[in-house]
Amino acid sequence: MHDAAHEAATETVAPPRQGDRSVADRLLRVLDAFDLERPALSLTDISRRAGLPLATAHRMVAKLVSWGALERDGAGDYHIGLRLWEVGALAPRGIGLRDAALPFLEDLYEATHENVHLAVLDGTDTVYVERLSGRSAVGVLSRVGARWPLHATGVGLVLLAHSAPELQERVCAGPLRAFTPHTITDPALLRRTLAEVRHRGCAISERQITDDAVSVAAPVRGPQGDVMAAVSVVVRADDARTSTLVPAVQVAARGISRSLDRPGVLNGHAWTWT
Repeated sequence: MHDAAHEAATETVAPPRQGDRSVADRLLRVLDAFDLERPALSLTDISRRAGLPLATAHRMVAKLVSWGALERDGAGDYHIGLRLWEVGALAPRGIGLRDAALPFLEDLYEATHENVHLAVLDGTDTVYVERLSGRSAVGVLSRVGARWPLHATGVGLVLLAHSAPELQERVCAGPLRAFTPHTITDPALLRRTLAEVRHRGCAISERQITDDAVSVAAPVRGPQGDVMAAVSVVVRADDARTSTLVPAVQVAARGISRSLDRPGVLNGHAWTWT
């Protein structure tokens, strides 16, 4: 039987925030209560995780449901709604980048029949905006919309290596979370790895997230030459042929980069990250 008391005792509770009184703040706190580990929440869960009184959470949830940002299932739990997904899809770093990249991602998948990813930088995380995978590919934990620390993935190492020095130092200062015994957790090693990524033009991340997978990643450059995304292929570590995967991933990345240089693809947007 599910132990609700134990869940309430062990779950991280968002602390109340001083001066955080506007309706917009409260609405955002409700949405921020959802994540990949808890995509479905009861009203009580939302109240607890958002740090809001139950009555306030009820009002905020009602507003979000009426607009379509949240949906309620038959069991009474709430999920992120399709309306919010529609709005999110308008982000140029999402739909414009994805549409430009998809033909090259498909080519990379056809050449490897392995997991193919496209990711961007957001704060100190990498966010996956596209993933292609086949039944025979090695199992991965990534999914579209997932966030992972920059130091522990191939795409993350590429994005971090080409980010602002201030961000690199912030990440290297840690903490660097370990997922396997192979995860880079030493700041000095991470700095050397980033320098190697810049020198080689690609990243090879071995068994960092799971013990059975290797990621090979390369940078995608925008019209101004800045690195705005990374593409990768993830294969089984036991039979990883990185010498053949590296050029294949780099070809895909260069193809996406050329595609992004076409007028109108990114709607005139350019990004810099810190």
